[in-house]
Amino acid sequence: MLSLFDCIAKAPLRAGTSSTRGAARIFTAFLAVVTLVPAINAPTPVEAQQLLVVGSDRGGYLHDRLAELENLERNGIQVEIRGRVCYSTCTMFLGLPGTCVEPDTTFGFHGPSRSGRRLAPEDFDYFSKVMADYYPEPLKSWFMTTARNRINGVHKVKGSELIRMGVPACRTA
Repeated sequence: MLSLFDCIAKAPLRAGTSSTRGAARIFTAFLAVVTLVPAINAPTPVEAQQLLVVGSDRGGYLHDRLAELENLERNGIQVEIRGRVCYSTCTMFLGLPGTCVEPDTTFGFHGPSRSGRRLAPEDFDYFSKVMADYYPEPLKSWFMTTARNRINGVHKVKGSELIRMGVPACRTA
């Protein structure tokens, strides 16, 4: 198998090109190869990043967050929640193994809705359970009895309170 360098070195120069242009073309190709070598041997983003630091995150769509959580868990990526706020679906990071929180982060919990509108009772129960499955006890029980019933606004809980409930505190640098 020929390397890229071998192909460049053996490539005939086109008729009518000067040797200077040919040399410049080979040198440019050589620089491209040299530049690529570290990238070829570099770890993939998953290998290089075994940690996700969550900054301020106000949540998002449940479907999107579930896909993100599945990917993080499948790849064994640890999560540190260190932002000012972690609202809505961001709070679901708490269910991933090894997730830690900063004491000063404010977490905001609310029940499932469709753009702020109540869901049908069976959908509300189903999606409440989906969300709650990402919370450790006793947070899970509190969510199912209290927080999920709030559709507008959020129940605010400081990271320090979650730490008292058993969620690990992030180490300080």
